[in-house]
Amino acid sequence: MRKFLTALIVIPLGLILVAFAVANRHFVTVSFDPFIANDPSLEITLPLFLLLILVAAIGVFAGGCAVWFGQRHWRRAARRHEADARAARGELADLRAQAVAARPESQRLPTPIGVGLYGPVGRDKQRATL
Repeated sequence: MRKFLTALIVIPLGLILVAFAVANRHFVTVSFDPFIANDPSLEITLPLFLLLILVAAIGVFAGGCAVWFGQRHWRRAARRHEADARAARGELADLRAQAVAARPESQRLPTPIGVGLYGPVGRDKQRATL
């Protein structure tokens, strides 16, 4: 289903892009010299469709970088909370081990035979493993 939806989006988008490229294949000159408009020292000549696609790609990249830098606070907080949770799990395991070791032997309940950690062990009426 996912491949179908991808093809449903990519194929028409590719056809539109090809039609756009064919319709805008004439060359344009882009100048990067703001001071001399008549004879710029830095200019590039390329097809219009290529220029527009490059500008769009640069915009997507710049937007992605801006979002990534904007979310650094949340990533840092997530790392800090993960470290705190890992430390709390370790401390909880130590406390549980101490509590089990401190409990007298007479208070410990024996584990019944045929009963596992999550309930009875064996098979049900249809012979499925419990």
